[in-house]
Amino acid sequence: MAKLIQISNVTIAHPYKEAEQGSLFIEDGKIIDEKKAIGKEVTLIDGTEKGWIIVPGYIDMHIHGSAGCDVMDATQEALSGLASALPKEGTTSFLATTMTQQLDAISNALQNASSFQSTPQQADMLGVHLEGPFISPVRAGAQPIEHIIDPSITLFADWQKRSGNRIKLVTIAPEQPGGVEFVQAMKELGVIASIGHTNATVDEVNEAVKAGANHVTHLFNQMSPFHHRDPGSIGGAFLEEALAVEIIVDGIHSHPKAVELTYRIKGADHIILITDAMRAKGLQPGIYDLGGQQVHVSEKDARLHDGTLAGSILTMENAAKNMRAITGCSLREMVQMTSTNAATQLGLSNKGRIEFGKDADLTILDSDWTVQMTICRGEIAYRKELE
Repeated sequence: MAKLIQISNVTIAHPYKEAEQGSLFIEDGKIIDEKKAIGKEVTLIDGTEKGWIIVPGYIDMHIHGSAGCDVMDATQEALSGLASALPKEGTTSFLATTMTQQLDAISNALQNASSFQSTPQQADMLGVHLEGPFISPVRAGAQPIEHIIDPSITLFADWQKRSGNRIKLVTIAPEQPGGVEFVQAMKELGVIASIGHTNATVDEVNEAVKAGANHVTHLFNQMSPFHHRDPGSIGGAFLEEALAVEIIVDGIHSHPKAVELTYRIKGADHIILITDAMRAKGLQPGIYDLGGQQVHVSEKDARLHDGTLAGSILTMENAAKNMRAITGCSLREMVQMTSTNAATQLGLSNKGRIEFGKDADLTILDSDWTVQMTICRGEIAYRKELE
């Protein structure tokens, strides 16, 4: 008889309805109806009196690295190390995120990503987020300015081929020469065009949305600021309903009041929590590499020698906790911001919700939203009790 997993006596969270008390059944990596479990051998995970909450596994759409590994290392070992580290923070899926570098370095990273497949006990690499080089040199941040180039549909086509069609999202400064045409091409190709590292005016953001942009890369960071006579790209992000916004809720990249403002204006259904983490996440403070640049990592942040923020060391677990502390968001809203919205944005019908037939990508939390267990496609990938 086929074996299956039964998770009993837990609170099951949903994005668009209230949570319910009950049990879940998992078989062959999918969530199944209890009726299909009758007469089969069961591995029981019992949440009785533990106060456990089970939520759809977190999806990180913007992460460069963790545990000493970086996507730009362009090795299978680096991607495997990243995928293995993420379940500890409740993440079951991610977009491997590149950065602005020499063209050959980006090509190599994409070629490497083309053949990578996560194991069942690793977070699922859903594809690639191409962050740069099609960005504004005025808003480069930690992206090496010398490697920034104008948007090129021809170059993207070559990179997409090298990646095995795994590029799912591209960060683009739409005000750059050819930027709007590039956005339109991405829409036609079914690739998410994300406005980011941009000096766009509010009108240029509007033009990009009309061309097909529907996403914003790390709202507030490396974007033209809001002013009452010049609302900039931040004003455009707030005003354009078509735009879902990424946000790094670590208390460093954005002031808590800015996070609260975003929550009030955009609402939980248009916010996607990300980490934008670099390789030092999970490691001791020290000096680490990011795209050939030295990054000074402390207990709380990662910065270049001039003080520029260079990604984060945030976990998705803490992103969710911080969001609740700042906004008082509900469990239902947290599910939207950590999983469902990302799945919807990526067009994934098999992830982001706890329903029959969907992937058994599940994160079990305690009442404080601390990760107790992570299940990736039906396999237990992390147990806090075993640490």
